[in-house]
Amino acid sequence: MDGLIILNKPAGITSAKALYRVRKLTGVRKSGHAGTLDPAAEGVLILCLGAATKLVERLMDQPKLYRAVARLDVTSESFDSDRPLQPVQIERVPEAAEVAAALGRFEGEILQVPPAVSALKIGGRPAYKLERAGQAVELAARRVHVYSAQVLRYAWPELEFEVACGRGTYIRALIRDLGLALHTGGCLTHLTRRAVGPFRIEDAWTLAALEEAGDPARYVIPLETARQLVRSRDTA
Repeated sequence: MDGLIILNKPAGITSAKALYRVRKLTGVRKSGHAGTLDPAAEGVLILCLGAATKLVERLMDQPKLYRAVARLDVTSESFDSDRPLQPVQIERVPEAAEVAAALGRFEGEILQVPPAVSALKIGGRPAYKLERAGQAVELAARRVHVYSAQVLRYAWPELEFEVACGRGTYIRALIRDLGLALHTGGCLTHLTRRAVGPFRIEDAWTLAALEEAGDPARYVIPLETARQLVRSRDTA
């Protein structure tokens, strides 16, 4: 079986665990996913089966759309709620216009330092494992592209916003840097990936729906269709 499954990954499981569960449903051993979602995040996770694994790199290069909720009065070692939240002393609460302007300044090509608590490898070991072992973790800044960043809702200390971005962008790092720009804290509390290229959350399957569907032909996008969709996006 060769093709794609557009999964709406639930919060609370790793991307690898989600892939394992789908692998058991389909019986396809050769499989992979195109872009890890943190365990606490939910949303579009593209699963590649059989020969479709050759599309992984092209899929990872597709633009992503995220919706995030952040708190600006706290921070944490991981810049999300996986680690204990630490209150931040705020001299002045920023106005909505200031928040929108600061967020907008991250649009375009930017240099971003990934969080130390991440799966990026240093000397062959994930950075988060080195951090847990008490070792100093220094990751170099990387060029990433933010196509758009828009405030959806702001009511101090909570901010909800939407970001369209390219490969390698860390939303946690974006929130960290936004907090620095505003002289506030910055901590991700909820993240949903709403789209990867042409594949949107409205068309994604939940794990429960996949289990109920039975026949994989109902939810697997055939390889040639997947190629056409990715090709059309590449040339758009």
